[in-house]
Amino acid sequence: MIERHLFQTLLARLDHFPAVALLGSRQVGKTTLAKQVADRRNSIYLDLEAPADRSKLVDPVQFLSAHRDKLVILDEVQRLPDLFQALRGLIDQGRSRGRRSGQFLLLGSASIDLLKQSGESLAGRIAYLELEPLDVTEISSAEADRLWIRGGYPESFLAPSDSLSVAWRTSFIRTYLERDVPQFGSRIPAETLRRFWTMLAHSQGALLNAARLAQGIAVEGKAVARYLDLLVDLLLVRRLPPYHPNVGKRLVKSPKVYVRDSGLVHALLTLDDRDAVFGHPVVGGSWEGFVIENLLRVAPERTEASFYRTGTGAEIDLVLKLPGNRVWAVEVKRGLAPTLERGFHIARADLKPKRTFVVYSGTERFGMTAGVEAIGIRELCGELLSLPRI
Repeated sequence: MIERHLFQTLLARLDHFPAVALLGSRQVGKTTLAKQVADRRNSIYLDLEAPADRSKLVDPVQFLSAHRDKLVILDEVQRLPDLFQALRGLIDQGRSRGRRSGQFLLLGSASIDLLKQSGESLAGRIAYLELEPLDVTEISSAEADRLWIRGGYPESFLAPSDSLSVAWRTSFIRTYLERDVPQFGSRIPAETLRRFWTMLAHSQGALLNAARLAQGIAVEGKAVARYLDLLVDLLLVRRLPPYHPNVGKRLVKSPKVYVRDSGLVHALLTLDDRDAVFGHPVVGGSWEGFVIENLLRVAPERTEASFYRTGTGAEIDLVLKLPGNRVWAVEVKRGLAPTLERGFHIARADLKPKRTFVVYSGTERFGMTAGVEAIGIRELCGELLSLPRI
């Protein structure tokens, strides 16, 4: 059993909120984490994808009232959007009896925005947490390269062989395209969305070019925006916004787009092992996305992530605005001998970050220039984890 960072945070939220929503894409480990919570608390678990469990909630108020002294865990809660109104009443009843926390744990395979669209908002009654794939601090240091190639979904990472890992990821992609996307009422042909998703993988970390994407899959520009919104809502793709400080320069306005899991990038591009990844042009973008996702998985809550790029090409890959308005700048370099271009130094002078790091493929930590440190991904993740938590 791999211990997840979020476990203690989840327990703390349940101690302070009547309901907690644990969000994350499919197969990321939400159910496993919820069952670890269930082992510690008097609870009942319902899988809303199972017809037998859904039938118990034909009259949700009657059924759930009978378990009002337990933590009720509802898995795949987006399957029953009408349930939210009943939950609101039950939470308020529990509060009136003096039970102000730990009533419901809701698991969902969609983003906060999509979950909120599924039913009545539980504003003031619910806390949201996102469980992401495994990060480098949750595994041994010797396994970091495997994590990059296979991605952080536990079944893919822990597969006995590369071929079985690829088979799992291929099946995962197919399931999303053929079953999960239609579940959210999106009438998008599976093959069209697959091509779109694959184009995003090919351009991992590039600026969003909606016109080029639309031309590539023969659809209108509005359709591209809709497809992208869907993959973002399903927690499969990240839109990284540009950072716009008041520096008096012409800045890039388009976001950068990343397929969030590096293993899915490689599966979409049929890159089945390390040698195939290293022989493909996406290797740099894949490594950059892997680093960025790992850093964001361990960053404190309320951290704002963006990138910085001017019209003349001065650029920093990741800008982290940490709680307390502390700004960290992170440049990502693949290889063991990182070098810095003139545009990096210009961007750093514009931003004046509190700390600046260059994440590279090695593990040794050393100074590159005044105020700039080269550091391995695992060590920088550790630095972010050590920052104060709420």
